[in-house]
Amino acid sequence: MPTVKVNVFRGDASGGELKRYDVPTDPGMVVLDVVHRIQATQEPDLAVRWNCKAGKCGSCSAEINGLPKLMCMTRMDTFEEGEEITVTPVKTFPVIRDLVTDVSYNYEWAKTIPAFKPKPKEADGTRRMYQDDVERVQEFHKCIECFLCQDVCHVIRDHEEDKAGFAGPRYFVRLAALEMHPLDTNDRTELIRQKYGLGYCNITKCCTDVCPEHIHITDNAIIPLKERVVTSTYDPVGWALRRMRGKPATLAAGEPEPPSA
Repeated sequence: MPTVKVNVFRGDASGGELKRYDVPTDPGMVVLDVVHRIQATQEPDLAVRWNCKAGKCGSCSAEINGLPKLMCMTRMDTFEEGEEITVTPVKTFPVIRDLVTDVSYNYEWAKTIPAFKPKPKEADGTRRMYQDDVERVQEFHKCIECFLCQDVCHVIRDHEEDKAGFAGPRYFVRLAALEMHPLDTNDRTELIRQKYGLGYCNITKCCTDVCPEHIHITDNAIIPLKERVVTSTYDPVGWALRRMRGKPATLAAGEPEPPSA
């Protein structure tokens, strides 16, 4: 039975360090299996969050050799023979203990998003959508809330001063799913621009790169939202139409009004 050297972060909010373990492995194991074997044979108090072990709950997010991944979807046979493996908690969120972090930042943002508000039913009592519209938003519902996209986002990770005004890529996906839904009547454009901080995103696509569900976060969610914000706020015709229809067209403090048509 081959043995692998694994460095695992042990500690809490006050600090910690990497501790090395020699772990026997079996064919077909994933990193989460190795962590569980450490728990079972060497460190029964090792804290790790997991649930489904099938890549669908998003609980076992960690940084493996510095890369944000799901432990249950990272196969041991993808590492070179003799390669040391380092498992640390996701960097962006505060450590609770060992590999478990406090991701409540994300849930607080989730509470603020205006809910789906459907149009009234048609005269025959039904609601109708084009299949293309259904397929456009279906991708966004694949999100498993692993928060790896939030972990790598440079605004959340590196700019503590901006976090209070930035929801992050996971919630831009959520907002896109609502804004692009053909039956939704809520208008969240101003919230997206001012409260959720879409303008901070500079579309580096790092969030897309780490998504285990392969959601095209940048191309299909963030960029279309940016286009909507620009059209509704700065396009003079769109801006005038919004005012005529009684929809909010509030400008940020000190911001000039859109130029006349």
